[in-house]
Formats: sequence, structure tokens, C-alpha cells
Amino acid sequence: MSDDEQGQMADEWAAALGEQADAEGEAAAEDDWAAALGEQAEAEAAADEVAADDVMPAELEELSDESSPINADERRKLDTILDIPVSISMEVGRSNINIRNLLQLNQGSVVELDRVAGEPLDVLVNGTLIAHGEVVVVNDKFGIRLTDVISQTERIKKLK
Repeated sequence: MSDDEQGQMADEWAAALGEQADAEGEAAAEDDWAAALGEQAEAEAAADEVAADDVMPAELEELSDESSPINADERRKLDTILDIPVSISMEVGRSNINIRNLLQLNQGSVVELDRVAGEPLDVLVNGTLIAHGEVVVVNDKFGIRLTDVISQTERIKKLK
């Protein structure tokens, strides 16, 4: 995401928060919340400008397959489980609100989540946390870059 796009996005968020406060007559505490979000967006945009200048490509090792080849029976078993569909989802954050507030939500409403801006998203497969990642845009489509994959032993511990 370019610096101009980030700046524009920060301006759009600030404008949206300002419009919501005007439309709903928000209390002074929520105006402070909007101002804090605007300041945070500006600080992040400035930090991204500095970080973009320092980016250098990393050298990666060539991957090699050191495992022994599998036999036909093992291949059949593997093919069986590889075709099982799973549901993958990305969780930005959560919030608990009562039904009264839920029914008052409309276009432009802002719901505060339990995560800090810039914190990694959770990647869930069939409701089980398997990784953390960050949002990326590729060819005008959103995606996720995995930054931390939960180890197999940790995933098994969470199942119990």
C-alpha cells in the first residue's frame, strides 16, 4: 500500500468517525476516541514512510526435499485426506455489544474491537487457530501474509 493510499485511508477513517460523531451526537469521550484513532493513523502513516525507505530483500535458502518417497498405500491415504474441505477464516477482532446497540448500527457506524490497530489477525481453520498474519492487497484483492504459524503441539494442546 503506497504512502498516498495510506494517507487517504487515514483521512477517510477520520472523516467517517467525524461524521458518525456529528450524526449521533456522541459524548465527549467518544470524540476523544475518534481523535486518538486519527492521531494513530497519522503516526502509522509516518512510520510506514520511514520503514519503506529501509526495506531490503531477504536472501532465502533453497528448499530441498530430504524425506523418503512414499509408497502407493501411503499416497492413497494422503489423497483421501487432501480432498477434505475445510473452512478458513481471518478474524480481525471481537466485540461484545447488547442487542439494543446492535439494532442501532447503520452504514458508517464504528464498532470498537478488542484488538489494537496493527496487531496480527488470527487465521482459523474450522474454528481452530492455526496462524497469525497481516492483510495484504494483491491485484486489488485482499489476502493474508502468514507471519506466525502455530506449532502442531500447541494446536493439539488447544484442542483438549
